[in-house]
Amino acid sequence: MKEIAWEPSGDYLEKANIRRFMDKHGLRDYEELIARSTGDSEWFWGAVVEDLNIEFFTPFQRVLDSSRGIPWTQWYVGGQINIAHNCLDRHARSPRHRRLACISEGEDGSLRKITYAELYTNVNRLANALLRLGVKRGDSVALYMPMVPEVVVQLLACLKIGAICIPIFSGYAPPAVAERLADARVKVLFTADASWRRGRQLHIKANADQAVAAVPSVEQVVVFRRMGAQVPWSSGRDIWWHELLQGQSGECETEQMDSEDIALILYSSGTTGRPKGTVHTHAGTLVQVSKEVGYFFDLKAQDRFFWLTDIGWMMGPWMILGALHHGGCIFLYEGAPDHPGPDRLWDMIERHRITIFGLSPTAIRMLMRSGIEHIEKHDLQSLRILGSTGEPWDPDSWRWYFRQVGRERCPIINISGGTDIVGCFLAPLPICPLKPCTLGGPGLGMDVDVWDEWGRPVRGQVGYLVARKPAPSMTRGFWGDPERYLETYWSRWPDVWDHGDWALIDEDGFWFLLGRADDTIKVGGRRVGPAEIEAALIEHPAVSEAAAIGVPHEIKGEGIVCFVVLSPHFQPGERLKAELKEQVVSRQGAIHRPEEIKFVTDLPKTRTAKIVRRIIKAKYLGREDLGDLSSIENPQAIEEIARAI
Repeated sequence: MKEIAWEPSGDYLEKANIRRFMDKHGLRDYEELIARSTGDSEWFWGAVVEDLNIEFFTPFQRVLDSSRGIPWTQWYVGGQINIAHNCLDRHARSPRHRRLACISEGEDGSLRKITYAELYTNVNRLANALLRLGVKRGDSVALYMPMVPEVVVQLLACLKIGAICIPIFSGYAPPAVAERLADARVKVLFTADASWRRGRQLHIKANADQAVAAVPSVEQVVVFRRMGAQVPWSSGRDIWWHELLQGQSGECETEQMDSEDIALILYSSGTTGRPKGTVHTHAGTLVQVSKEVGYFFDLKAQDRFFWLTDIGWMMGPWMILGALHHGGCIFLYEGAPDHPGPDRLWDMIERHRITIFGLSPTAIRMLMRSGIEHIEKHDLQSLRILGSTGEPWDPDSWRWYFRQVGRERCPIINISGGTDIVGCFLAPLPICPLKPCTLGGPGLGMDVDVWDEWGRPVRGQVGYLVARKPAPSMTRGFWGDPERYLETYWSRWPDVWDHGDWALIDEDGFWFLLGRADDTIKVGGRRVGPAEIEAALIEHPAVSEAAAIGVPHEIKGEGIVCFVVLSPHFQPGERLKAELKEQVVSRQGAIHRPEEIKFVTDLPKTRTAKIVRRIIKAKYLGREDLGDLSSIENPQAIEEIARAI
C-alpha cells in the first residue's frame, strides 16, 4: 500500500460520533458500514434520523417513495419538520441556551459573540417582522450580505416561517444578483450598507439597488447598518434592519413544514449559461448536512467550527445548519484570509480556539507562498479536524496543510459533492487512514461508483463519478426548469445520476477526484484532467500555483497551455520553462508535454480562492465574451493573463 499519511488512534477511533452509530447497529468496521449504508438506503436514511436526534413534528410514514421516477424521489413521506426547530428552538429551550452559537470577527477586528438564547430571540423578532411585511409560507427571500451574524438570523427566520431562502454571494455584481432575484421571484431582499475587503469598503447596497431596479417582484429591501456608510435610499421600499426589528416579540411559532417543502434555492455560479437554481427541502437538507457535520467532521457541542466561505456558497448554509443542529458554535469571518497579514487565519484559530477548520486547496496554495514563519508563531493545538473542498488537491499542498496547520495530528476530511446535493458524494471518516489528497470513499448512504463511458465500473483508471441511487438532499429539479435538470444529471444513463466529475479508485480502495469532466483536456485521444497537470507543476519548487487549459491543436486535437505563478526568489525564463515542461513529462508522460508555459503573478480566483480556468481559457483564445465575472475576487489577474499571452 502506498503512502498512508494519517492513521487514526485514541479518541478518533474510540469517541467518534460514527463509532456510536456503528456500535448501535453492530457494524464491525468501515467496510461493513459503507456496504450497508449504500446497499440498504431505506434502512440507513431512517436510522440516521434516529441516531442524530432529528425531530419531526409529525413522524414520517415512509423513508422514500420513487413512484414518480428515480429523479423525482420523495423522502420522509408524510412527515412534518422544520430546520429552524432542530437548529435553534430546541437548543434555546434547553439547559444549553447559554452556550455560544456564533462568534463573528470582521476584517476590521470587530468581534461579536451570540448565545443560543440571544439567537433565538433575534430570529423570532425577525420572523415576526417578516410576517408583518406580508411574507408568507412559500415566498422567496434573498440574502445578499457580508458574512456577519445577521445572515444566520435571516436564514433561520426565513426557515422558521416557511419562506424559501435564497443566499446570494456577496461579491456578485448587479446583473448576477438581478438574474437570481428575478428567477426566484424574490419578495424581500436583505443587504447591508457596506462591508470590508482588504481594508476597503465594498458598497453592497449600491449594487443591490442596481439589481432590484430590474426585478419588480422585490417589494422590500432591508438594510443592515454594518459600516455606517452613506447609501442611496428608496423611501417606502428600503427599511433599516434595526427599525424593522424594533418592538417585535421575541417569541414566534415555528411553521410545521412538510418534509418535501422547499427550504433553500441555492444557485450555481453561472459560469456557463444562466444560473441553475437547485431546490432543497427541509427534511432532505437537514438530514444530509447534520449527517456530514456530525459523522465526517465529528462535531460535538463543545466544538467551534470555522469554514472559510460566504453565505452565497453552499458551504455557508451547510456549515451554519450542520453545526447548529448539533448544538455547536460556528465562527464567521468577514474579510480576506490574508489581510492585514498572511497569518490572519492562524491568528484567529489561535485566539478563538477553533477546533474544526476548513478551506479550499487554492487558499492553502496562496498562503504557502508566504512561508511557514507566519504559521509557526501561532499555537494551533485547539485544532482536531481539518477540512477541504472545492477542487482537487496536489500532494505538496495537501502535505503542507497536514504538516504545518494540523501538525500531522489532525485528519484532513476532504469532501466533494456540490450545490446540487447540498452535501457530499465522497468523504472520509475520522476513523479511517488517509493517503494524501484522498477523499476516502463513498459518503455514508451515497451509492456512488466510477464508470467508463459505456457504464461499466472501472478501478485504477479515471472514470465518471455516478450515483446509482437517489439521496434525500438531491435537488428536486432546477427552479422553473425540470427538463434542464433531467438533461444535466439523468440523461447519460437511465436512473443514474451523472455528477460530471472525473474520479479514480486506486488499488487500495482510496478514492480521488481529478476535476470536472467538462474541463478534461484530450491530447491525442487521451484524456487528462487539468488538476493532474497542475499537480505535476506544483511539485517543482519554483511553482506556487498553476492552471492548465486545453487549446485547439491541429495534430493532437488539443494541446496543453499552463499559466504559472512562481514562488518567491524564482525568476521566469526560458530555462525554467523547459524545466517545467520536463517536470510534467516526468509525471504524466511525453504526450502531455505542455505546448506553452506562461508566467503570471496571479490567477483569477473567486473569493473562496478557487481558480477559474474558463476565464483563462477564454482570454487565451481571444474570446470577447468572458462570461460572468461577478464572482472574481481579483479582476486584475485577467489582464495579467492577457499580458502573458
